[in-house]
Amino acid sequence: MRRREFITLAGAAATTWSPLKAVRAEERGIKIVVLGDVLTSGYYLPVGRRFPDRLEFALKAKGQSVTVVGASNSTDTAARGLARLNRSVPEDTDAVILELGAIDMLYAVQPTITRTSLAAILQNLKARRIAVLLCGAAPHTKLDDEQKTAFTAMFSGLASEYDVLFYPAFDDAFVNDAQLKEIGDFKPNAAGTEAVVAHILPKVEALIDQARHRAR
Repeated sequence: MRRREFITLAGAAATTWSPLKAVRAEERGIKIVVLGDVLTSGYYLPVGRRFPDRLEFALKAKGQSVTVVGASNSTDTAARGLARLNRSVPEDTDAVILELGAIDMLYAVQPTITRTSLAAILQNLKARRIAVLLCGAAPHTKLDDEQKTAFTAMFSGLASEYDVLFYPAFDDAFVNDAQLKEIGDFKPNAAGTEAVVAHILPKVEALIDQARHRAR
């Protein structure tokens, strides 16, 4: 092949390849960390059936290039989540699903105390330019009416103040259905976890869009 012909073909190949490279760069993998408590830890479920596993599976089935990492501790209050934040959410994180507060309600922690810890987490993630989906939870039955109202207002108020995506109650898909919960408990079983994924998926896709368009 003549040298001039080789250069011409090489140039054509480069022209064909460049748009493809641009598309692949735009669709880079997104890393989501789930920072939560018992509602998202799924420690009692087999590996592969827990919330982060099922969420990643559902997202990939829709063509998303994503990794979902579970960083939930079943007994964590919001304060405990704050204490381990930088260890649990490493620097290569693009987005966080923040689900803390259910254990606070179980332990009857004052909403103002929970709010202080969640606000500190949100401030940290905002400073690191990490996209956030804040999840509330249905008020625990052991709370009185005033406490229930305070917790509900706390979650929505934080979402507005820090301008993050908001899912009002992580447990809305199973909280009133005994067949979707562990027997005698408020945690989701495998079927309940699948129900959560189906409900929350559009919000998580919006979270991924935010992460892709946020300069880090």
